[in-house]
Amino acid sequence: MLNSDKDVHESYKEMLERGWGPVRVMIAAAQEHGDEVLRPLYNALGTRRHPGGRDFDRAMIEEALTEAGLPTGLADAADTDIYDEALIKSHHEGMDQVGEEVGTPVISVDGVAFFGPVVVPAPKGDAAGKLWDGVLLVAGTDGFFELKRSRTRDPIFD
Repeated sequence: MLNSDKDVHESYKEMLERGWGPVRVMIAAAQEHGDEVLRPLYNALGTRRHPGGRDFDRAMIEEALTEAGLPTGLADAADTDIYDEALIKSHHEGMDQVGEEVGTPVISVDGVAFFGPVVVPAPKGDAAGKLWDGVLLVAGTDGFFELKRSRTRDPIFD
């Protein structure tokens, strides 16, 4: 959704188009089973896609639904636009907090939202807690807007 109206390379447009299906499934799952199913479903989809390298086809989505304890029939949502209004609303609820000059992910803390964090590899344990403390610190700093640098490595999934 974020870049759907931008002039981008055709292969990027195709990748964006493939992303609608799993997002529609996420919306359908939340509507039918509550927001608490989002984390396990997101993790099941993401693990298959990112370190697993799999495409978002029906079989992969059904496997993720099963892992998350959800009915595989929710995979039907990938091929319909009936959830798109809710999807667009959800997108705007996140992005309207940070503006149009940023990307995703977006994090919102105490009514202050930022693009990020993008961290490779993801910190664990005490390191994750220290990072969270830093996020709270900048969120509580009036007028703080941005930190950014170029990425120097590919994603690391462990």
